[in-house]
Amino acid sequence: MGTVSGIVVYILLWWWVFFMTLPFGVKREENVEQGHDIAAPQKTHLWKKVAATTVIALVLWYGVDLLIASDVFSFRRMAQEY
Repeated sequence: MGTVSGIVVYILLWWWVFFMTLPFGVKREENVEQGHDIAAPQKTHLWKKVAATTVIALVLWYGVDLLIASDVFSFRRMAQEY
């Protein structure tokens, strides 16, 4: 995998994992003040989620890179066969 395609794959994995981690640990406010949304979370823990997302996306990216480098799925070979 080239540098640019590696960066693109990492960014896509990062956003995908980030959106999956957003709902974890969210607790709604019990005493809602007037004018506030009743579904607004008390604490979002966004920095923890960003850090966890970065690590998880890095591990997934490394796995994707190994899968591509191992030539298990070769689109060039598939194209030659058909």
